[in-house]
Amino acid sequence: MKKIILGVASATLLFACKTQNVSEPQVEQPTVAQIDLVNVEDDKVWVSVDPDRFTEDSTTFFIPKTVPGTYSTDNYGKFSESFKALDYKGNEMSFEKIDDNSWTIANAKNLDKVMYLVNDSFDWEKEGGVYSMAGTNITKDKNFLLNLHGFVGYFEKSKEKPFRLEIKRPADLIAGTALTIADTQSDENTAVKTDVYNLDRYFEVIDNPIMYSAPDTTSFMVQDMEVLIDVYSPNAKFSAESLKPNLEKMIRAQKRFLGDINSTDKYAILVYLSATPGKNDAGNFGALEHHTSTVVVMPETMEAEAFDESMTDIVSHEFFHIITPLGIHSNEVHYFDYNDPKMSQHLWMYEGVTEYFANLFQVNQGLISNQEFYDRMVDKINISKRFDDTVPFTVMSKNILTDEYKDSYYNVYQKGALIGMALDIRLRELSSGNMGILDLMKKLNAKYGKDKPFEDDQLISDIVALTYPEIQDFFDTYITGTTPIPYNEFFAKAGLEEKEVMSEVGYFLKGQTPYITANQATMQIMFRDNIELNSFLNDLGIKGGDIVKSVNGTEYTIQNVYELITESNKWKEGDAISMTIIRDGEEMKLEGKVTKPMDKEMKIVESQNADGDEMELRNSWLKG
Repeated sequence: MKKIILGVASATLLFACKTQNVSEPQVEQPTVAQIDLVNVEDDKVWVSVDPDRFTEDSTTFFIPKTVPGTYSTDNYGKFSESFKALDYKGNEMSFEKIDDNSWTIANAKNLDKVMYLVNDSFDWEKEGGVYSMAGTNITKDKNFLLNLHGFVGYFEKSKEKPFRLEIKRPADLIAGTALTIADTQSDENTAVKTDVYNLDRYFEVIDNPIMYSAPDTTSFMVQDMEVLIDVYSPNAKFSAESLKPNLEKMIRAQKRFLGDINSTDKYAILVYLSATPGKNDAGNFGALEHHTSTVVVMPETMEAEAFDESMTDIVSHEFFHIITPLGIHSNEVHYFDYNDPKMSQHLWMYEGVTEYFANLFQVNQGLISNQEFYDRMVDKINISKRFDDTVPFTVMSKNILTDEYKDSYYNVYQKGALIGMALDIRLRELSSGNMGILDLMKKLNAKYGKDKPFEDDQLISDIVALTYPEIQDFFDTYITGTTPIPYNEFFAKAGLEEKEVMSEVGYFLKGQTPYITANQATMQIMFRDNIELNSFLNDLGIKGGDIVKSVNGTEYTIQNVYELITESNKWKEGDAISMTIIRDGEEMKLEGKVTKPMDKEMKIVESQNADGDEMELRNSWLKG
């Protein structure tokens, strides 16, 4: 207890030693946010936010409730504690905590600054319900993952004013960021430095994540764009240089695919690798987009080949966000309210079309085969069927933060991408192959762009005006309407047909469909009883409802299920396999040999009877 009290006292001195003559006329000053990464207390860091002088009698300080790109209510203020409001003499002022994310301070004319301790989300139970890629990490002297919406708040009516960000850090840790450091100041203690960043408004603060860690960086040029890679791999399994070849190949292909779309001259990829997923470390994986960077969180335990494949899919999706919503977006996105957000109707475009491009560019640039692309789209069709297919996508999107629709968000990456695919095929059909959805996005970018938002209710009519009258029927029927998309009809336009075939699948996954599920109450892994199991599982004697206790002597639960998937990727045909299961309350040991897992699948394949028009449409769709 004494240690904590002394820590608060020292932090107060650190952040509150400024004196000011309150009677002197004031020149407008930026809001100054300071983060101390040196004096870490109990895995927490001190933050202060010092605004310009207030003329109002009271003010409210906010930490975001939600941020762009997450489409969820996360309440980042809950990670803060020991909140203080200080006057110009360093005395504590009274305040009222309104909720997790907001504090109202009376006598605002006397307010100098606020300060508070920030916990990182990775250490919280279940990470506080926050996506890891939008979360934060504090590992003293080793790594600080600063998704800044988890650290820096703002005062009401000050979001559009300039910010200066000052980060005090150990001298041997460097910043991975797309930001330019305006100044680096040396402390009297040469082991400490302070980086200064000048930003035009609060949005730029949260739009520019920073990762401080020991140097592990590289870069490359793609046309006129510099791409930076910054990696934190605690066990040095991966490095920036080891990731560079795959990422460079991918981004070069993306730039070729995009053509003349170019929204930034610098792009940063910040990669945080979790050594112990879900055990006081990041436990869910993916990436969060920003205008000039992305934060990627992945398990360090992955094998290199699987890691590269996942990085291609994940990072390519985030990079394509430079088109939308970072480029093309509505007023709701442009003037985002972090603590009372109003959502747009067009998640089908922001996330859906982006996910579609992340797959289309790979077949377009020869990174995957036509059949691999079809298989990915069919996987999305199968997963999307788990959701209500009659809900208008615009309604779901507009209400994605509500209890009724929040669980439908995953479908944005499934049906949202399929909407993009169907619209692409329809445009190709109407234009005799000359116009696709990428062409449409370029037209929208020319009409709007990152500094000119559109009216949410106006987008569809704008799209129709830029394309064909028949596209209005497409939107009325499948996006704002309640009719499910007849995918096979769209595939048939490109000379594709559905066939049932036997094909190799994963031991525990069939594409994106798992053979296993989780009992959240017991943390146990169990085989699904509502799906036909693959040949390997059948040969071993597995039945639906069986609970997995151990495989080859290693016990598995929800917490290390990813390790089971990773380990199974190393299995070879003929290897001995033993699996201890619980069936109807009784423990059983099943033994056998690893066999190639096969399963019946309905596949979309290229028809041998496709005519010339269908083949031309297919070629323009995939290769145009």
